[in-house]
Amino acid sequence: MTDATSPTLTERLTLARPSEHDLPELHDLHADPAVWTHLPSARHTSLEETRELIGRYQNGWDTNGLDVWVARDTATGSLVGIGGPSLRGGVAWNLYYRLAPAAWGRGYAQELISAARAAASASAPDLPVVAFLLEHNEGSRRAAERAGLEVVWRGPDAGNPDPDAVRLVFADRPLTDEALRVFLN
Repeated sequence: MTDATSPTLTERLTLARPSEHDLPELHDLHADPAVWTHLPSARHTSLEETRELIGRYQNGWDTNGLDVWVARDTATGSLVGIGGPSLRGGVAWNLYYRLAPAAWGRGYAQELISAARAAASASAPDLPVVAFLLEHNEGSRRAAERAGLEVVWRGPDAGNPDPDAVRLVFADRPLTDEALRVFLN
């Protein structure tokens, strides 16, 4: 299990549990239309939305000893993004990653994904790691593929305002029906 008080270090990133101190930068990230091109309806329009998101991640850390990190460039301290593994329904890790546009195309997603997979495996190695993403999100899809995850399900994105949206479920192994249900319901 990851120590919730100590940051995780990768080659270029410092990954730390989100805190209220991160709220302004995380709100700017989640309110940026550029990072929500593929799902504009999920863009944050208030600080309270971002505060609630941070609260969910803090609860995950408190409950499971592991959840999403704030990712900062170790050399500069600047925000790269947010991401990591969140336990879903006790049956699978949801791999989340959202990077600032300035960080795109620089390999940070792979560093974050690699650290998330290692931490999830150390915490609960019997649980699959899943990336739940929209098919037309090319960058996210390529990141999941580069990480060695494979598509285990493709279908309509229930609840999406775009009725033509297609959801992909990538995983590091076959999923049980129960694990798949956790992501699709």
